[in-house]
Amino acid sequence: MDLLLEPLGTMIFIRALVASALVGVVCAVVGTYVVLRGIAFIGDAIAHAGFPGVVAAYMLGIPFYIGAAIAAVSTALAIGWVTKRAGIRQDTAIGVLFAGTFALGVFMFSAIKGYVADLFGFLLGNVLAIGAADLVALLVLGTGVILVVALLWKELLYATFDPLGAAASGIKVDRLEYLFLALVALTIVVSLQAVGIILVVAMLITPAATAQLLTVRFTRLMVTAALVGILSSVVGLYLSYWLDVASGATIVLVQTAAFLFVLAFGPRGLVARRRGWIPAEPDDDDVPAAVPA
Repeated sequence: MDLLLEPLGTMIFIRALVASALVGVVCAVVGTYVVLRGIAFIGDAIAHAGFPGVVAAYMLGIPFYIGAAIAAVSTALAIGWVTKRAGIRQDTAIGVLFAGTFALGVFMFSAIKGYVADLFGFLLGNVLAIGAADLVALLVLGTGVILVVALLWKELLYATFDPLGAAASGIKVDRLEYLFLALVALTIVVSLQAVGIILVVAMLITPAATAQLLTVRFTRLMVTAALVGILSSVVGLYLSYWLDVASGATIVLVQTAAFLFVLAFGPRGLVARRRGWIPAEPDDDDVPAAVPA
């Protein structure tokens, strides 16, 4: 019991615990749509695209969340605009803008004289460095993302499974796509300090991918992903404290271990497939047929 209570004696760990749990929930909620759309690469791209915003915020002396949000959202919207207006594949637009914006961040970073530990930390993440002001900003951004998803979850789901049908029913699919990209960008900004630019895609994808191996119903999928996100964040943070290792990397390793375990031993896993225990195909009501405009 002392192993569990001892870390709670410091405000640093408590703030990190709250931040990790919130990041786990927000990433799981938005990541569910990302996984269903099959656009996992976009999370990595937008995370790297936020780096020049972080560097610019440092140079201007403003909160990094502002710079990261502006850079990440702008890049996300640019990906959507280039994809639609230039007539090229989304993965091509992602590759071009991802490389360009991250290169800009590295260029700006190299112009700063001396070693800048604060900026380097954003590459690998350090949730234990989250202060009171950072936690408030994270709560505001995270709550805002979840509220938007809660208000538009049916429309987002309909556009995910059947964009042509959604457009025919009166849903503004193009506007919804831009909004979704902005939500992904803000979700990544929320996660940057916790796990860093390099690992943030795992927070976005792995809990939803794990949940997808456990259930086929969308609501259960999102709830399961959120539970995986929270539990893995809490367990990973405690392990990093006990072992005195990097918190972001430990959280991601716990998520990966959970995914591999479910992949092997889950109801739809490799063992079940080998022994013929695969559940029946989902019913028609497992996916949306229509969503009111």
